Amino acid sequence: MTINTSSPSTVLLGNLLNRRASLLQKAVLVMLASGALWASAKIQIPFYPVPLTMQTLMVIFIGMTMGVRLGPAAVALYLFEGAIGLPVFAGTPEKGIGLAYLLGPTGGYLLGYLPAAAICGWLAKRGWDRNPLWTALAMLAGNAMIYIPGLVWLGFAVGWDKPVLAWGLLPFLPGDVAKLVFAAVSLPLLKGYVGKSVRR
Repeated sequence: MTINTSSPSTVLLGNLLNRRASLLQKAVLVMLASGALWASAKIQIPFYPVPLTMQTLMVIFIGMTMGVRLGPAAVALYLFEGAIGLPVFAGTPEKGIGLAYLLGPTGGYLLGYLPAAAICGWLAKRGWDRNPLWTALAMLAGNAMIYIPGLVWLGFAVGWDKPVLAWGLLPFLPGDVAKLVFAAVSLPLLKGYVGKSVRR
């Protein structure tokens, strides 16, 4: 199974949007995606060993469907909303809001959403959303962009003498695998269906 990464593809929402989509249409799309990310932060599904949240899945989905420009723009808007005090992050307002929350122990994961959306959008543009294997690899790259700054930030916040990996990585791996399998199967199918519908 091979893929031609030198030939730019069209991301999923690029198939739905007219190439001459107005700035207003793109702005509305970015705001809707930011709202979807807000909603995903509030969803928790019972899972072992920790509840399954939809936020990281939504970040990667936004990147792979919106592309390398609009995807990070939606994530940046979401982070801005949280920074000014809107209760958009998981656990807000109960666990705090605004910059105090953004700069807390989980701040590195939140800031990692930006490069995650960007790398997933960049890879999707190069056709990595065409089949489950390449979609899964793109999602792994996106997750790495979240976990690397998240774990580094957490280590500095709580101290490297603490079990940083046991707190900030290992409990979430089973859920991430489940989300990866779901997205790796559904995203190529959805793109193929949309592509056929647009060509009719």
